Amino acid sequence: MAIEVFNRMEIKYLLTDEDKDALLAIIGNYMDSDPYNIGGKPYSISNIYLDTTSDELIRKSLEKPEFKEKIRLRSYGTVPLNSTVFLESKKKYDSTVNKRRTNLKLCDAYKYFETGIVPENPEIKMNHQVMKEIDYVMNFYKLQPRVFISYDRLAFFEKNNSDFRLTIDKNIQTRREDLRLDSPAYGTQLLKPGQWLMEAKAFKAFPLWFVRFLSNHKIFSTSFSKYGAEYKLYLKKKDGKES
Repeated sequence: MAIEVFNRMEIKYLLTDEDKDALLAIIGNYMDSDPYNIGGKPYSISNIYLDTTSDELIRKSLEKPEFKEKIRLRSYGTVPLNSTVFLESKKKYDSTVNKRRTNLKLCDAYKYFETGIVPENPEIKMNHQVMKEIDYVMNFYKLQPRVFISYDRLAFFEKNNSDFRLTIDKNIQTRREDLRLDSPAYGTQLLKPGQWLMEAKAFKAFPLWFVRFLSNHKIFSTSFSKYGAEYKLYLKKKDGKES
């Protein structure tokens, strides 16, 4: 979880309970569980996505351009104000993702969003180059907290090869109020009951065993985006209220 800068390919799939169970039945032959999945249980991730008041970044993203970019603040579970969180820039060109992130104290992140002044905290080892890049985007678009998205994650790394990673997410919850990582995770569910969102991530090609699993179970890639799905639901609710 501590990697600050990397490029990789990310492909998403929607799984049924049966698909997920079939994968978990064989995955131990090829992959190791993330140490944060203590006892095989999912760990929780919470995010605050930054956008313009007119949701410009997500609207552009949904138009499926070759290049798109997101800024988010991430924590692992609900955390207190003095905890370390991660401010991230996620850029995607075609299927290749470049993610850059830096550490911040949560309280400093809140102040930064309010004032626009980059925090200086000697207790935190900040990646100043990444912070400078994010600050440029924040100022260029005049970004502010817009959406909270949380989920529970199972993560796996290929044995003897950190290049290939799988994440399987459930309980994806969203809201547009109480945009704080020190507040409990709650909100509207994005997935249907019995659905799971899987992401396959690699710097190169996916292993043969995984490709065969997808083929045997007729599992196909999807363009599902958590923030994109939230925005579509938000528009639907908004139109319902206005009609």
